[in-house]
Amino acid sequence: MSLRSTTRRRVLASLTAAVAMGATALTGPVASAPAAAAPRTAGTRAAEKQAAVTSAQAARAATVACPKPDVKPPPGRPPRPTPPKDDPVLRAVGGDALATDGLVVPQGARRPPALTATSWLVADLDTGEVLGGCGPHVYGTPASVQKMLLAATVMDKLDPKKTITVTDGDLAIEPGSSAVGLLKGGKYTIATLWLGLLLNSGNEAANALARLGGGKGGVPATVAAMNAEAKRLGAYQTHAVTPSGLDGPGQFTSAYDLALIARKCFANADFRRYALTRNTQIPAQKHLKKGGFQIQNENKLIFNYPGALGGKTGFTKLARHSYVGAAQRGGRRLVATLLGAEASPLRGWQQGAALLDWGFSLPKDASVGKLVEPDGKDAKGTAADTEAAPAGPAPGGTHRAAPAAARTASTPGLSLGAAAAIAVILAGTPLLLLLTQRRRHRVRRRPRNRPQAS
Repeated sequence: MSLRSTTRRRVLASLTAAVAMGATALTGPVASAPAAAAPRTAGTRAAEKQAAVTSAQAARAATVACPKPDVKPPPGRPPRPTPPKDDPVLRAVGGDALATDGLVVPQGARRPPALTATSWLVADLDTGEVLGGCGPHVYGTPASVQKMLLAATVMDKLDPKKTITVTDGDLAIEPGSSAVGLLKGGKYTIATLWLGLLLNSGNEAANALARLGGGKGGVPATVAAMNAEAKRLGAYQTHAVTPSGLDGPGQFTSAYDLALIARKCFANADFRRYALTRNTQIPAQKHLKKGGFQIQNENKLIFNYPGALGGKTGFTKLARHSYVGAAQRGGRRLVATLLGAEASPLRGWQQGAALLDWGFSLPKDASVGKLVEPDGKDAKGTAADTEAAPAGPAPGGTHRAAPAAARTASTPGLSLGAAAAIAVILAGTPLLLLLTQRRRHRVRRRPRNRPQAS
């Protein structure tokens, strides 16, 4: 038998197996013919990964555009940082319907508001149902909404009544960035630091809290703990570089991840109290001969939206405006998260308010996905291959398992595995038919007195 004939037979066998695999994914295994699963070779795994990528690409090609206002971006806006390599597994955390760059809303839902945000999500804080989103798993730069991840990580560890002394390192922030006005050598309670963090987005307050939360490891230990907490919550696309949200290389999150983090924060009574504080007094430092002063909450949602629970604002030139806001109405608590917004025609909190209005207009059973629960079966597992960024090649070429949340979460419709199988079938069917036809043609041309090959 020639090498070409052998190769053709192997291709036919592989494609036939792919078709069978696709049929199993769509209809389930044949009960009358149980068989041991074939071993997964490196080639099989590569084919499965390529099929998943093909399926994800097909899904993106069929995306529904998110409603946008007819406004031009402001001049001088810096280009968006290059996000990590896209991962179809991470895009499916919370349900296959969330794996889109475009709009996903419940069937029959009214059109959501037109926003400048590049991505957003609305979810129920109590049930975890995702009511809708725009590119829920699209990578974005967080800015100061990252301070919520700091709160989710260390708020329970620090005694709010304890008094601490501010250091030089605490005040080492980017010139011109947001600050409360803490003084070197000043003595403040930890509760005052949290108020400065959440009301005025104080970056020096973030540094002080991270230093305290990290113990002997200081700020680096807290940043590492923030990343570990993000993974524990299922926020696999979140990678923190700074505790404050000041821009850093490889620092990303997503609208979906922000909802997971917000859910943890709003479960904390101290956080809820700080987030709803309208103003507070920063105490005088008599030993430094400095008087006290008042700060006001920069989150205008709590002043203007009935039922507001608070949240967090954010802005850097690179990230643009980010926002997390929550409210309660009719026995429901909803959270809206958004990234990459501009301040015109609506400011960040106003875009959040518009999303909350839209979410409250939907039935209580409306859903397009789910916020995964913390402490999944594979809390450390992630399709991201490095701690430095949520995706990309890992040192030494090692690869980690996909997160359990991504493997198990699903919504009505085809699963990612079934879609991948379909992609394999569609890709292989033309070649299978061509090779089969050529084989039949060669058989018909053989002399009748010559035995056919089995």
